Amino acid sequence: MHTETSDRVDVAVIGGSYAGLSAALQLARARRRVAVVDAGLRRNRFAAHAHGFIGQDGRAPGDIAAAGRADLLAYPTVRWHADAAVTARPDGDGFRVELAGGAAIRARRLVLAVGVEDRLPPLEGLAERWGRSVFHCPYCHGYELDNGRIGVLASSELSQHHAMLLPDWGQVTLFTDGRYAPDAAQHAALTARGVTIEGAGVVRIVDTATVVLADGRRIALDGLFTLSRTVVNGTLADQLGCATEAGPLGAYLRTDQTKATTVPGVYACGDAARMAGSIAFAVADGMQAGVAAHQSLIAA
Repeated sequence: MHTETSDRVDVAVIGGSYAGLSAALQLARARRRVAVVDAGLRRNRFAAHAHGFIGQDGRAPGDIAAAGRADLLAYPTVRWHADAAVTARPDGDGFRVELAGGAAIRARRLVLAVGVEDRLPPLEGLAERWGRSVFHCPYCHGYELDNGRIGVLASSELSQHHAMLLPDWGQVTLFTDGRYAPDAAQHAALTARGVTIEGAGVVRIVDTATVVLADGRRIALDGLFTLSRTVVNGTLADQLGCATEAGPLGAYLRTDQTKATTVPGVYACGDAARMAGSIAFAVADGMQAGVAAHQSLIAA
């Protein structure tokens, strides 16, 4: 393992989760000097198991990331910085990245794999259960609920889509909680899917995923789904002037098909550069960003 400061590299990858690891691996295999900066805050660190990624289904997310890091650090041109990147700016023919610990990295290209923060509805008991019995992705966590009792806590009209999907995984109750009211067509569609619509206000979540209503009723569930708002982590993209797109769940970094941002020499991948994410999407995104960054070095 190489952990010493690299003053000058070909590419600095900011974020060492799945997208960043994938991007760095392509560059390492091209024998390029790569610095990976990682603060250790994976988005899915709250979940015990990851699903839907072929070959790794059901494995602990941290174990998948650790295995990826071990694969990457077997390449001698990789330097790993367990630190947070706090500033990034143009510097000559590349960029200068300063770390919270005082080190600085100069790189010809940047790959932003910074991920996003999930901001949940402000409801008592919700955050404590995030990733354990409160989820956002049916494809990641629905199957394990074993056709059980599933709730959807509305956050906006987008929750209609959530509620329409989830009957394939269990018996669904939609808690509108005053956040939106299905119109006649939406109500009919939900009813046709077997969804129960509960209009009473939600006070808190207790036990595994029991919803306590304002009228005193308690509805016990095996799992609860809600849509978070996502915010791109850190300020590096803003400092560099990268444009964003307005997504249904929050803004994300604008990229082209190669994962190039609007700032020449800066690429972005993973959840920070997608409307929605998963490990499989992140790995694919990272590979594209790493390959594109490498090829841009050749073109230069």
